[in-house]
Amino acid sequence: MKNFVFISPHFPNTYWRFVQGLVKNGFRVLGIGDCPYDQLSNELKQYLTEYYACYNMEDFEEEARAVAYFENKYGHIDYLESNNEYWLQRDAWLRDRFNITTGVNSKDIEIYQHKSMMKACFQKAGVKTAKYILVDTYENLKKFADEVGFPIFAKPDRGVGAAGDYKIKNLDDLNRFFNEKDPNVPYIVEQFVTGNIVSFDGVSDSQGNVLFATSEFFPPSIADILQQQLDVFYYCLPKVPDDLAEIGPRVIKAFNVRNRFFHIEFFRLSQDIKGLGKKNEIVALETNMRPPGGYTPDLLNFANSVNCYQIWADSMAFDENRQVMTYPKFYAGVASRRFKNEYFYSDEDIARTFHDNLCATGVYPPILADCMGDKYYMAKFWTLEELKVFEAYVARRVGEPVKDIKTEKKNNKKEPICDTHVDGA
Repeated sequence: MKNFVFISPHFPNTYWRFVQGLVKNGFRVLGIGDCPYDQLSNELKQYLTEYYACYNMEDFEEEARAVAYFENKYGHIDYLESNNEYWLQRDAWLRDRFNITTGVNSKDIEIYQHKSMMKACFQKAGVKTAKYILVDTYENLKKFADEVGFPIFAKPDRGVGAAGDYKIKNLDDLNRFFNEKDPNVPYIVEQFVTGNIVSFDGVSDSQGNVLFATSEFFPPSIADILQQQLDVFYYCLPKVPDDLAEIGPRVIKAFNVRNRFFHIEFFRLSQDIKGLGKKNEIVALETNMRPPGGYTPDLLNFANSVNCYQIWADSMAFDENRQVMTYPKFYAGVASRRFKNEYFYSDEDIARTFHDNLCATGVYPPILADCMGDKYYMAKFWTLEELKVFEAYVARRVGEPVKDIKTEKKNNKKEPICDTHVDGA
Protein backbone atom coordinates (compact mmCIF):
# COMPACT_ATOMS: atom_id res chain seq x y z
CA MET A 1 0.00 0.00 0.00
CA LYS A 2 1.40 3.41 -0.98
CA ASN A 3 1.64 6.14 1.64
CA PHE A 4 0.23 9.57 0.79
CA VAL A 5 0.82 12.47 3.19
CA PHE A 6 -1.86 15.11 2.66
CA ILE A 7 -0.92 18.50 4.10
CA SER A 8 -3.77 20.55 5.60
CA PRO A 9 -6.53 18.22 4.36
CA HIS A 10 -9.17 20.12 6.32
CA PHE A 11 -8.94 23.38 4.34
CA PRO A 12 -10.96 24.22 2.39
CA ASN A 13 -13.44 21.92 4.08
CA THR A 14 -14.36 20.22 0.78
CA TYR A 15 -10.82 18.84 0.41
CA TRP A 16 -11.83 15.68 2.23
CA ARG A 17 -13.09 14.63 -1.20
CA PHE A 18 -9.48 14.48 -2.45
CA VAL A 19 -8.68 12.18 0.46
CA GLN A 20 -11.75 10.10 -0.30
CA GLY A 21 -10.62 9.66 -3.90
CA LEU A 22 -7.14 8.56 -2.84
CA VAL A 23 -8.46 6.00 -0.36
CA LYS A 24 -10.87 4.67 -2.98
CA ASN A 25 -7.82 4.10 -5.19
CA GLY A 26 -5.93 2.15 -2.53
CA PHE A 27 -3.70 4.77 -0.92
CA ARG A 28 -3.05 5.01 2.81
CA VAL A 29 -3.65 8.71 3.53
CA LEU A 30 -1.90 10.38 6.47
CA GLY A 31 -2.89 13.92 7.35
CA ILE A 32 -0.88 16.81 8.79
CA GLY A 33 -2.56 20.07 9.75
CA ASP A 34 -2.99 22.78 12.35
CA CYS A 35 -6.58 21.84 13.14
CA PRO A 36 -7.14 19.77 16.33
CA TYR A 37 -8.27 16.25 15.49
CA ASP A 38 -11.60 16.58 17.27
CA GLN A 39 -12.45 19.57 15.05
CA LEU A 40 -11.93 17.70 11.78
CA SER A 41 -15.09 16.88 9.85
CA ASN A 42 -16.45 13.36 10.20
CA GLU A 43 -16.13 12.98 6.40
CA LEU A 44 -12.39 13.60 6.62
CA LYS A 45 -11.81 11.48 9.73
CA GLN A 46 -13.28 8.36 8.15
CA TYR A 47 -10.74 8.40 5.30
CA LEU A 48 -7.55 9.29 7.18
CA THR A 49 -5.49 6.40 8.54
CA GLU A 50 -3.86 8.80 10.99
CA TYR A 51 -3.64 12.53 11.60
CA TYR A 52 -0.79 14.52 13.13
CA ALA A 53 -1.81 17.89 14.62
CA CYS A 54 1.04 20.29 13.87
CA TYR A 55 -0.04 23.49 15.61
CA ASN A 56 2.72 25.69 14.16
CA MET A 57 2.68 24.93 10.46
CA GLU A 58 4.99 27.88 9.86
CA ASP A 59 7.75 25.96 11.66
CA PHE A 60 9.25 23.76 8.96
CA GLU A 61 11.09 21.52 11.42
CA GLU A 62 7.90 20.79 13.32
CA GLU A 63 6.20 19.83 10.09
CA ALA A 64 9.22 17.70 9.12
CA ARG A 65 8.99 15.87 12.44
CA ALA A 66 5.40 14.97 11.59
CA VAL A 67 6.47 13.47 8.25
CA ALA A 68 9.34 11.63 9.96
CA TYR A 69 6.87 10.15 12.46
CA PHE A 70 4.75 8.78 9.63
CA GLU A 71 7.79 7.46 7.78
CA ASN A 72 9.04 5.62 10.86
CA LYS A 73 5.61 4.09 11.46
CA TYR A 74 4.41 3.30 7.92
CA GLY A 75 7.53 3.21 5.79
CA HIS A 76 8.69 5.42 2.93
CA ILE A 77 6.33 8.25 1.98
CA ASP A 78 5.43 7.85 -1.69
CA TYR A 79 3.47 11.08 -2.20
CA LEU A 80 3.11 14.40 -0.37
CA GLU A 81 0.72 17.16 -1.45
CA SER A 82 -1.51 19.92 -0.11
CA ASN A 83 -3.22 21.22 -3.28
CA ASN A 84 -3.03 24.60 -1.54
CA GLU A 85 -1.12 27.60 -2.91
CA TYR A 86 0.06 28.71 0.51
CA TRP A 87 1.89 25.44 1.19
CA LEU A 88 3.32 24.64 -2.26
CA GLN A 89 6.88 25.69 -1.49
CA ARG A 90 6.80 23.95 1.88
CA ASP A 91 5.49 20.81 0.16
CA ALA A 92 8.49 20.89 -2.18
CA TRP A 93 10.95 21.32 0.71
CA LEU A 94 9.43 18.30 2.46
CA ARG A 95 9.69 16.21 -0.71
CA ASP A 96 13.36 17.08 -0.96
CA ARG A 97 13.97 16.30 2.72
CA PHE A 98 12.32 12.87 2.53
CA ASN A 99 13.35 11.91 -1.02
CA ILE A 100 9.79 11.94 -2.36
CA THR A 101 10.23 12.04 -6.13
CA THR A 102 6.57 11.94 -7.24
CA GLY A 103 6.01 15.70 -6.97
CA VAL A 104 7.64 19.05 -7.72
CA ASN A 105 10.98 19.67 -6.02
CA SER A 106 12.09 22.94 -4.43
CA LYS A 107 13.99 24.06 -7.54
CA ASP A 108 11.14 23.58 -9.99
CA ILE A 109 8.53 25.08 -7.65
CA GLU A 110 10.21 28.47 -8.10
CA ILE A 111 8.98 28.60 -11.70
CA TYR A 112 5.43 27.94 -10.54
CA GLN A 113 5.45 30.73 -7.96
CA HIS A 114 7.45 33.62 -9.41
CA LYS A 115 5.51 35.67 -11.91
CA SER A 116 8.67 36.80 -13.67
CA MET A 117 9.81 33.19 -14.20
CA MET A 118 6.39 32.25 -15.58
CA LYS A 119 6.94 34.64 -18.51
CA ALA A 120 9.61 32.47 -20.12
CA CYS A 121 7.44 29.33 -19.93
CA PHE A 122 4.44 31.12 -21.43
CA GLN A 123 6.64 32.41 -24.23
CA LYS A 124 8.04 28.90 -24.76
CA ALA A 125 4.43 27.78 -25.26
CA GLY A 126 3.92 30.55 -27.83
CA VAL A 127 1.60 32.63 -25.65
CA LYS A 128 1.86 36.41 -25.50
CA THR A 129 2.76 38.10 -22.20
CA ALA A 130 2.58 41.70 -21.04
CA LYS A 131 5.82 43.71 -20.91
CA TYR A 132 7.30 43.85 -17.42
CA ILE A 133 10.18 44.94 -15.23
CA LEU A 134 11.46 43.64 -11.91
CA VAL A 135 11.65 46.70 -9.70
CA ASP A 136 15.16 47.74 -8.72
CA THR A 137 15.87 51.46 -9.04
CA TYR A 138 13.43 54.33 -9.29
CA GLU A 139 15.08 55.45 -12.52
CA ASN A 140 14.46 52.10 -14.22
CA LEU A 141 10.87 52.01 -13.01
CA LYS A 142 10.23 55.53 -14.31
CA LYS A 143 11.84 54.60 -17.65
CA PHE A 144 9.54 51.56 -17.94
CA ALA A 145 6.46 53.69 -17.19
CA ASP A 146 7.51 56.16 -19.87
CA GLU A 147 7.93 53.30 -22.34
CA VAL A 148 4.59 51.52 -21.88
CA GLY A 149 2.53 54.45 -20.52
CA PHE A 150 0.20 54.68 -17.55
CA PRO A 151 -1.58 52.86 -16.05
CA ILE A 152 0.82 50.11 -15.00
CA PHE A 153 0.27 47.33 -12.47
CA ALA A 154 2.60 46.29 -9.62
CA LYS A 155 2.43 43.11 -7.56
CA PRO A 156 4.79 40.91 -5.53
CA ASP A 157 6.82 38.70 -7.84
CA ARG A 158 5.97 35.81 -5.55
CA GLY A 159 2.55 36.15 -3.98
CA VAL A 160 -0.86 34.61 -3.38
CA GLY A 161 -4.04 36.37 -4.52
CA ALA A 162 -4.05 40.17 -4.82
CA ALA A 163 -2.30 41.07 -1.56
CA GLY A 164 0.13 43.94 -2.07
CA ASP A 165 -1.10 44.85 -5.55
CA TYR A 166 -0.99 48.43 -6.85
CA LYS A 167 -2.66 49.99 -9.88
CA ILE A 168 -0.40 52.92 -10.76
CA LYS A 169 -2.30 55.54 -12.75
CA ASN A 170 0.14 58.45 -12.82
CA LEU A 171 3.50 59.74 -11.61
CA ASP A 172 2.16 60.52 -8.13
CA ASP A 173 0.95 56.91 -7.78
CA LEU A 174 4.32 55.66 -8.99
CA ASN A 175 6.17 57.75 -6.39
CA ARG A 176 3.78 56.58 -3.67
CA PHE A 177 4.23 52.92 -4.65
CA PHE A 178 8.02 53.15 -4.73
CA ASN A 179 8.13 54.82 -1.31
CA GLU A 180 5.50 52.61 0.37
CA LYS A 181 6.38 49.15 -0.95
CA ASP A 182 8.16 46.72 1.33
CA PRO A 183 11.86 46.93 0.30
CA ASN A 184 12.29 43.27 1.24
CA VAL A 185 9.59 42.09 -1.18
CA PRO A 186 10.63 41.79 -4.85
CA TYR A 187 8.02 43.44 -7.09
CA ILE A 188 7.14 42.93 -10.73
CA VAL A 189 5.54 45.82 -12.65
CA GLU A 190 3.66 45.13 -15.89
CA GLN A 191 1.97 47.14 -18.57
CA PHE A 192 -1.72 47.36 -17.76
CA VAL A 193 -3.89 44.93 -19.71
CA THR A 194 -7.55 45.68 -20.31
CA GLY A 195 -9.58 42.50 -20.50
CA ASN A 196 -11.52 39.82 -18.67
CA ILE A 197 -9.78 36.95 -16.94
CA VAL A 198 -10.40 33.48 -18.32
CA SER A 199 -8.84 30.29 -17.05
CA PHE A 200 -7.74 26.89 -18.27
CA ASP A 201 -8.30 24.47 -15.38
CA GLY A 202 -7.85 20.77 -15.07
CA VAL A 203 -5.66 17.79 -14.23
CA SER A 204 -2.57 16.44 -15.99
CA ASP A 205 -0.93 13.01 -16.15
CA SER A 206 2.70 12.03 -15.47
CA GLN A 207 3.78 13.14 -18.95
CA GLY A 208 2.14 16.54 -18.81
CA ASN A 209 -0.81 15.51 -20.96
CA VAL A 210 -4.19 17.04 -20.05
CA LEU A 211 -6.59 14.44 -18.65
CA PHE A 212 -9.40 16.87 -17.84
CA ALA A 213 -9.88 20.47 -18.88
CA THR A 214 -12.48 23.13 -18.27
CA SER A 215 -12.62 26.92 -18.35
CA GLU A 216 -13.89 29.74 -16.14
CA PHE A 217 -14.77 33.38 -16.76
CA PHE A 218 -14.07 36.09 -14.19
CA PRO A 219 -15.56 39.55 -14.90
CA PRO A 220 -13.86 41.76 -12.23
CA SER A 221 -10.27 41.53 -11.05
CA ILE A 222 -9.44 40.13 -7.61
CA ALA A 223 -7.67 43.42 -6.87
CA ASP A 224 -10.91 45.37 -7.51
CA ILE A 225 -12.91 42.90 -5.41
CA LEU A 226 -10.54 43.32 -2.47
CA GLN A 227 -10.21 47.09 -2.69
CA GLN A 228 -13.89 47.83 -3.32
CA GLN A 229 -15.38 44.87 -1.39
CA LEU A 230 -17.51 43.93 -4.40
CA ASP A 231 -19.98 41.09 -4.64
CA VAL A 232 -18.41 38.26 -6.62
CA PHE A 233 -19.76 36.46 -9.66
CA TYR A 234 -17.86 34.05 -11.90
CA TYR A 235 -18.78 30.98 -13.86
CA CYS A 236 -17.56 27.79 -15.48
CA LEU A 237 -18.27 27.17 -19.15
CA PRO A 238 -19.75 23.96 -20.58
CA LYS A 239 -16.96 23.87 -23.19
CA VAL A 240 -13.41 25.16 -23.27
CA PRO A 241 -13.19 27.93 -25.92
CA ASP A 242 -11.34 26.80 -29.03
CA ASP A 243 -8.36 29.14 -28.63
CA LEU A 244 -7.85 28.11 -24.98
CA ALA A 245 -8.26 24.44 -25.89
CA GLU A 246 -5.35 24.87 -28.30
CA ILE A 247 -3.17 27.09 -26.07
CA GLY A 248 -3.79 25.41 -22.70
CA PRO A 249 -2.15 22.01 -23.34
CA ARG A 250 0.94 23.76 -24.76
CA VAL A 251 1.25 25.75 -21.55
CA ILE A 252 0.95 22.62 -19.40
CA LYS A 253 3.74 20.99 -21.42
CA ALA A 254 5.94 24.10 -21.21
CA PHE A 255 5.59 24.21 -17.42
CA ASN A 256 6.10 20.42 -17.16
CA VAL A 257 2.97 20.01 -15.06
CA ARG A 258 2.88 16.34 -14.05
CA ASN A 259 0.04 14.64 -12.10
CA ARG A 260 -1.22 17.96 -10.85
CA PHE A 261 -4.33 20.04 -10.67
CA PHE A 262 -3.77 23.36 -12.47
CA HIS A 263 -5.47 26.73 -12.76
CA ILE A 264 -3.90 28.88 -15.51
CA GLU A 265 -5.15 32.46 -15.90
CA PHE A 266 -5.22 34.52 -19.08
CA PHE A 267 -6.54 37.88 -20.19
CA ARG A 268 -8.98 37.99 -23.07
CA LEU A 269 -8.33 41.46 -24.41
CA SER A 270 -11.36 43.75 -24.42
CA GLN A 271 -9.64 46.19 -26.79
CA ASP A 272 -6.65 46.39 -29.10
CA ILE A 273 -3.40 47.04 -27.20
CA LYS A 274 -0.53 48.31 -29.32
CA GLY A 275 2.43 45.97 -29.31
CA LEU A 276 0.50 43.24 -27.47
CA GLY A 277 -2.58 42.04 -29.30
CA LYS A 278 -5.98 42.58 -30.85
CA LYS A 279 -9.36 42.57 -29.12
CA ASN A 280 -10.43 39.07 -27.99
CA GLU A 281 -6.89 37.69 -28.22
CA ILE A 282 -5.45 35.65 -25.34
CA VAL A 283 -2.58 37.04 -23.25
CA ALA A 284 -1.00 35.07 -20.40
CA LEU A 285 -1.51 36.29 -16.83
CA GLU A 286 -0.15 33.69 -14.39
CA THR A 287 -0.13 30.04 -13.37
CA ASN A 288 -1.49 28.42 -10.23
CA MET A 289 -0.42 24.82 -9.92
CA ARG A 290 -3.25 23.76 -7.64
CA PRO A 291 -7.06 23.65 -7.85
CA PRO A 292 -8.90 26.96 -8.35
CA GLY A 293 -9.55 28.69 -5.04
CA GLY A 294 -12.20 28.17 -2.40
CA TYR A 295 -15.02 25.81 -3.35
CA THR A 296 -14.49 26.27 -7.09
CA PRO A 297 -13.75 22.55 -7.66
CA ASP A 298 -17.41 21.94 -6.81
CA LEU A 299 -18.36 24.49 -9.48
CA LEU A 300 -16.26 22.58 -12.02
CA ASN A 301 -18.16 19.44 -11.04
CA PHE A 302 -21.55 21.07 -11.50
CA ALA A 303 -20.61 22.42 -14.94
CA ASN A 304 -19.06 19.22 -16.23
CA SER A 305 -21.15 16.57 -14.44
CA VAL A 306 -17.99 14.94 -13.10
CA ASN A 307 -16.07 14.44 -9.86
CA CYS A 308 -12.83 16.38 -10.40
CA TYR A 309 -11.56 15.31 -6.96
CA GLN A 310 -11.67 11.72 -8.21
CA ILE A 311 -10.07 12.67 -11.54
CA TRP A 312 -7.08 14.02 -9.61
CA ALA A 313 -6.93 10.87 -7.46
CA ASP A 314 -7.16 8.70 -10.60
CA SER A 315 -4.27 10.64 -12.11
CA MET A 316 -2.21 9.86 -9.01
CA ALA A 317 -3.11 6.17 -8.92
CA PHE A 318 -3.63 5.16 -12.55
CA ASP A 319 -2.22 8.03 -14.63
CA GLU A 320 -5.55 8.34 -16.43
CA ASN A 321 -9.02 9.84 -16.15
CA ARG A 322 -11.55 7.14 -15.30
CA GLN A 323 -14.58 9.42 -15.10
CA VAL A 324 -17.38 9.24 -17.65
CA MET A 325 -17.06 12.48 -19.61
CA THR A 326 -20.20 12.26 -21.75
CA TYR A 327 -22.78 13.54 -19.27
CA PRO A 328 -24.51 16.88 -20.00
CA LYS A 329 -22.51 20.09 -19.51
CA PHE A 330 -23.84 23.38 -18.12
CA TYR A 331 -23.06 27.00 -17.39
CA ALA A 332 -22.38 26.82 -13.66
CA GLY A 333 -21.88 30.02 -11.72
CA VAL A 334 -21.35 31.27 -8.19
CA ALA A 335 -22.82 34.54 -6.97
CA SER A 336 -21.81 35.85 -3.57
CA ARG A 337 -23.08 38.41 -1.10
CA ARG A 338 -21.50 40.56 1.63
CA PHE A 339 -23.01 40.50 5.11
CA LYS A 340 -22.70 44.28 5.32
CA ASN A 341 -25.13 44.82 2.40
CA GLU A 342 -28.94 44.59 2.44
CA TYR A 343 -30.35 42.54 -0.41
CA PHE A 344 -33.81 42.63 -1.92
CA TYR A 345 -34.39 38.88 -2.17
CA SER A 346 -34.13 36.48 0.76
CA ASP A 347 -32.52 33.05 0.80
CA GLU A 348 -36.02 31.60 0.66
CA ASP A 349 -36.79 33.67 -2.46
CA ILE A 350 -33.63 32.38 -4.15
CA ALA A 351 -34.34 28.77 -3.21
CA ARG A 352 -37.94 29.02 -4.43
CA THR A 353 -37.24 30.87 -7.70
CA PHE A 354 -34.24 28.73 -8.70
CA HIS A 355 -35.26 25.46 -7.10
CA ASP A 356 -34.37 23.38 -10.16
CA ASN A 357 -30.99 25.06 -10.66
CA LEU A 358 -29.52 25.77 -7.23
CA CYS A 359 -26.69 23.35 -6.47
CA ALA A 360 -25.06 24.62 -3.26
CA THR A 361 -25.18 27.48 -0.80
CA GLY A 362 -22.99 28.27 2.16
CA VAL A 363 -20.79 30.71 4.04
CA TYR A 364 -17.13 31.16 3.17
CA PRO A 365 -14.62 30.95 6.02
CA PRO A 366 -13.26 34.39 7.02
CA ILE A 367 -9.89 33.76 5.36
CA LEU A 368 -11.64 33.51 1.96
CA ALA A 369 -14.31 36.15 2.49
CA ASP A 370 -12.35 39.25 1.47
CA CYS A 371 -11.72 38.03 -2.05
CA MET A 372 -14.76 35.77 -2.53
CA GLY A 373 -17.60 37.35 -0.53
CA ASP A 374 -19.29 36.12 2.63
CA LYS A 375 -22.11 33.90 1.41
CA TYR A 376 -22.20 31.98 -1.85
CA TYR A 377 -24.90 30.55 -4.11
CA MET A 378 -23.98 28.05 -6.83
CA ALA A 379 -26.35 27.19 -9.65
CA LYS A 380 -26.24 25.71 -13.14
CA PHE A 381 -28.24 26.43 -16.29
CA TRP A 382 -28.43 25.42 -19.92
CA THR A 383 -27.75 28.97 -21.13
CA LEU A 384 -25.54 31.87 -20.11
CA GLU A 385 -28.54 34.20 -20.31
CA GLU A 386 -30.34 32.24 -17.59
CA LEU A 387 -27.22 32.23 -15.43
CA LYS A 388 -26.93 36.01 -15.69
CA VAL A 389 -30.55 36.37 -14.62
CA PHE A 390 -29.68 34.32 -11.54
CA GLU A 391 -26.68 36.54 -10.78
CA ALA A 392 -28.75 39.72 -11.09
CA TYR A 393 -31.40 38.24 -8.79
CA VAL A 394 -28.89 37.33 -6.08
CA ALA A 395 -27.06 40.66 -6.37
CA ARG A 396 -30.09 42.96 -6.30
CA ARG A 397 -30.00 45.21 -3.24
CA VAL A 398 -32.76 47.03 -1.41
CA GLY A 399 -33.56 50.29 -3.18
CA GLU A 400 -32.49 49.13 -6.63
CA PRO A 401 -35.10 49.20 -9.43
CA VAL A 402 -37.13 46.11 -10.18
CA LYS A 403 -35.54 43.81 -12.73
CA ASP A 404 -37.12 41.16 -14.95
CA ILE A 405 -36.30 37.87 -13.23
CA LYS A 406 -38.09 35.49 -15.57
CA THR A 407 -35.92 32.66 -16.85
CA GLU A 408 -36.71 31.75 -20.41
CA LYS A 409 -36.98 28.00 -20.97
CA LYS A 410 -35.81 26.54 -24.25
CA ASN A 411 -38.56 24.45 -25.80
CA ASN A 412 -36.11 21.80 -26.95
CA LYS A 413 -34.16 21.49 -23.68
CA LYS A 414 -34.94 20.00 -20.33
CA GLU A 415 -34.37 22.06 -17.20
CA PRO A 416 -31.37 20.68 -15.29
CA ILE A 417 -32.04 19.12 -11.94
CA CYS A 418 -29.23 19.50 -9.39
CA ASP A 419 -28.18 17.06 -6.73
CA THR A 420 -28.46 19.86 -4.22
CA HIS A 421 -26.27 19.99 -1.15
CA VAL A 422 -26.03 22.81 1.34
CA ASP A 423 -22.76 23.47 3.17
CA GLY A 424 -22.59 25.74 6.17
CA ALA A 425 -25.73 27.71 5.39
